[in-house]
Amino acid sequence: MTDAPKHPINPDPANELASDQSPIDPRDFRNALGTYATGVTVITAMAADGKPYGLTCNSFASVSLNPPLVLWSLVIFSQAMSIFQNASHFTVNVLGASQQALANKFATSSEDKFAGVKWTPGLGNAPVLADSVANFQCRAADRYYGGDHVIFLGAVEAYAYNRQEPLLFHRGGYGRFVT
Repeated sequence: MTDAPKHPINPDPANELASDQSPIDPRDFRNALGTYATGVTVITAMAADGKPYGLTCNSFASVSLNPPLVLWSLVIFSQAMSIFQNASHFTVNVLGASQQALANKFATSSEDKFAGVKWTPGLGNAPVLADSVANFQCRAADRYYGGDHVIFLGAVEAYAYNRQEPLLFHRGGYGRFVT
């Protein structure tokens, strides 16, 4: 393996969003992205009918300190898309190293992902999960289309954190820091 680019640079930026025009192999690209270790979050919101929704996500990032903004992204074809598109607020729950089972629960399709999960209603009634390492309660500020995902921008209106060890995700598996 070399550090040389694996694929030619696309000479026509207008084709960047057309997946059938990309010279990049999606599976190999995903493998390359997997070399970047991320934290694991569960993004939650409350549906208009009062039912809580949540999903495991590792596409969370900070955007700005002033004003306090964060982002996360969701694949366009997600069954939960309409919930998050219409929610006034969402909560980013950063999971701890001991919460791998919770990450798996929210990563799997289920009628009631919240069964047996301790949570409290946050701003806009978006669920705040108990024992998370941190939570960021956000007003849905904006959304942008990016390829096959929608990028949600959140204005952080409240947050909390502790000193617990975070859960990490790397190359398709969970992990933790080694010190």
